[in-house]
Order: sequence, then structure tokens, then C-alpha cells
Amino acid sequence: MGQALCCVQVDQSTVAIKETFGKFDDVLDPGCHCLPWVLGQQLAGHLSLRVQQLDVRCETKTKDNVFVTVVASIQYRALADKASDAFYKLSNTRAQIQSYVFDVIRASVPKLELDSVFEQKNEIAKAVEEELEKAMSAYGFEIVQTLIVDIEPDEHVKRAMNEINAAARMRVAANEKAEAEKILQIKRAEGDAESKYLAGLGIARQRQAIVDGLRDSVLAFSVNVPGTTSKDVMDMVLVTQYFDTMKEIGASSKSNSVFIPHGPGAVRDIASQIRDGLLQGNTVQN
Repeated sequence: MGQALCCVQVDQSTVAIKETFGKFDDVLDPGCHCLPWVLGQQLAGHLSLRVQQLDVRCETKTKDNVFVTVVASIQYRALADKASDAFYKLSNTRAQIQSYVFDVIRASVPKLELDSVFEQKNEIAKAVEEELEKAMSAYGFEIVQTLIVDIEPDEHVKRAMNEINAAARMRVAANEKAEAEKILQIKRAEGDAESKYLAGLGIARQRQAIVDGLRDSVLAFSVNVPGTTSKDVMDMVLVTQYFDTMKEIGASSKSNSVFIPHGPGAVRDIASQIRDGLLQGNTVQN
């Protein structure tokens, strides 16, 4: 009906291209326009001014001979003041943009190693955007944003990278575990040394108490029993300790003991051996 009345409607964010007898005449803004067909005027087509997005997948090789697929996302739009160039100069805008993206990525990525590609993806995106901006501005298009949204190495390479990463983490975990075990062993050794030190102090104090007790017993016995000597008192103490030891051995059912001659006369022999050993030690020292 609108065409019969020579009226056309142009939607918002869209422009229309007007031709007269097949020649470009004007760019029609959004709204209603009258195109008398009897005067040779017609609508050649519409051009959207909205931002459009094109995702480009480009396979290339890095400097260290790893094949990767780089996914670039290009956001672009036609310029209203250059609508005629955008409509007439390019027959396939998306294919043109894709060709420039391929060219820049395949010129940039082979100069970098795989790790550097991941680290410098913003620089790659910037190089793509600058090249597209220079090329597409002549055709009436503006490059709004260029993003490198994904870098996909070959599946075998990804698996190898994951294994390397896992091995590195396991190595760190092993070092941490070894360090923890080392600390535990040091603390255990310090505790054992402290325990032995305290046990040694206890034994030394015990022996000192025994010596003090024996000295007091010998002095008291000599005073209360006239005619006894220190030797007689020591013999009696040894006999007493001997029988106490035999009693303790007999009271234990699981005792691992070495039996020595245990007659009363053997005690005198043991006492003599102890005294002889002490005398010999004193003689060697002198």
C-alpha cells in the first residue's frame, strides 16, 4: 500500500538508500518518505546503524611450533555520514573484516611463543583493531571494539600443559610436605633431647640423694654403734640393697634379669670388687 502511494518507512537506527533512475541520490533518515516512482525514484536498500559483532576463528602457528586457534570478536557499525560508502563499496562486509583479521593474527602470533600469546593477547587485539580501523574507515565502517576472547592450543598440547602444571604443583606439594616432616623431626628431636636432659637431671639428683643418705646413715651408725667402721656399714648397706633387688625380681613375672651369685658371701666379694675398682681408678688418676 505504501509503495502504491509512493511512501516508504525507515525504521529507527536504520538508514535507506535512495536512487533516481538507478543512480545514488540521497540517504534517508528514519521516518516516512515519499518516493514518486513515476519520477524514477526508488529505494535501493536499507543499512543498519546498530553495532554488529563478528566472531572470527583463525588457526595459526606460534614461534615454538604449536598450532593454536585464536578467536577474535569484532564489534563494528556503519557510519551515518558515510552510509553511501558502506552500502556501495563493499558487497560482503563480514568477509572483508574476516580477511583483515586473518592477516593480522597470522602476522603477529608466529612471532610469539605459546606462553607469550596468552600474555600478550591484548596487544594482538590492539594490532587487529588498528589495522581494521585503517582499512574499514575508507568503506564507511567504524571498529568499535576488538577482543581476543579465546586462545585454543591443540588438544595434545593442552593435555601436556595440564600435565606440566600438575607436576609442578605436585613438586611444590612434595617440598611443602618434606619441609613439614623436617620441622616435625626437629621438634621431635628437640623434645627427645629435652626429655633426656630432664631425665639426666632427675637421675643425677636421685644419685646425689642416695649419696647424701648413705653418708648420713654411715655417720649415724658409727656414732650409735661403737666399734663399727665405715666399711662395716657399707657392707651392710650393700647386703640390704642386694636383698631388696632380689625381692623386686621375684615380684615381677615378666622381668628379664641376669642372675649373679647370690649367696651372702657373694655380697662381700662384690663389695670387695667395687672397692678394688675405685682404688684402681684413683691409682691410675694419681
